[in-house]
Amino acid sequence: MNQLEKLKKLKKEKNAIILAHYYQNADVQDVADYVGDSYYLSEVGRDSDADIIVYCGVKFMAESAKILSPKKKVLFPVHGDATCCMEHQATPGLVLEMKKNHPNAKVITYINSSSEVKAVSDACCTSSSALKIVENIDAAEIIFVPDQNLASYVAEQTDKKIIPFDGQCNVHHKVTLENIKKLIEEHGDIEILAHPECQKEIRDVSTYVGSTAGILNYAKTSPNKELIVVTEKGIHHQLKKDSPEKSFYFPYMVCSPMKRVFIESIIDALEDEKCEVIMDEELIKKAKVSLLNMHKYAGG
Repeated sequence: MNQLEKLKKLKKEKNAIILAHYYQNADVQDVADYVGDSYYLSEVGRDSDADIIVYCGVKFMAESAKILSPKKKVLFPVHGDATCCMEHQATPGLVLEMKKNHPNAKVITYINSSSEVKAVSDACCTSSSALKIVENIDAAEIIFVPDQNLASYVAEQTDKKIIPFDGQCNVHHKVTLENIKKLIEEHGDIEILAHPECQKEIRDVSTYVGSTAGILNYAKTSPNKELIVVTEKGIHHQLKKDSPEKSFYFPYMVCSPMKRVFIESIIDALEDEKCEVIMDEELIKKAKVSLLNMHKYAGG
């Protein structure tokens, strides 16, 4: 029995599903039952009747799946530390201090944050749902944690006052206008699709700005055969599956924590049901409110 047959057998025996983010290695995406962005996968995990969820992503994603489905066993089969850099930027203490300085504001926290920060937030959001949640929550002032670039992107589109935290994604924030100009010199003045975690100067020269899922949808429907994509390069696998005839060019953008899941580690975790996400029940209870509000305010 080869690895893929073994994995298929284990999934059936244990009533397990595999969820993988678009930034995962291509072979992991290929064995997943569902591939998507954070928002989509949070809904899939919540609504699934599987007994075991194998989460291929980074820590906050696996913990979010556990928070939304505390009765299910969530396995997180990573090698070493696999956390999003933004999980370490905001802390509950810093968020509560901002709240103290802005008592009328509601706290909206990007899902790329720790469960402890989610527990002191009014609602979570993803890049695809952030604007809708800001507009639908009942407050004129919003403390937006932790990504300053997503905060400024939302602020450009709402009349509400956005109070940003001073954080950012190390992968998206480091891309410069010079990086983009170099790609244009090499490939021509073609369409640029950028994630809102990029800095404003990148967003301003882009044809389209949107979430991972939004970029995929735009690329699929664009009549152009060549596009510059400014987000993590793992998305290239899905872009080529959707549009094999098109060419996509990236600046160097690799999220190394996202590359720490392998087929072998998935099989190993499923066989012995190890790498389980274990969380304090009180933390689950508190953090769940902000995640449920994410779906409520986004209409999911």
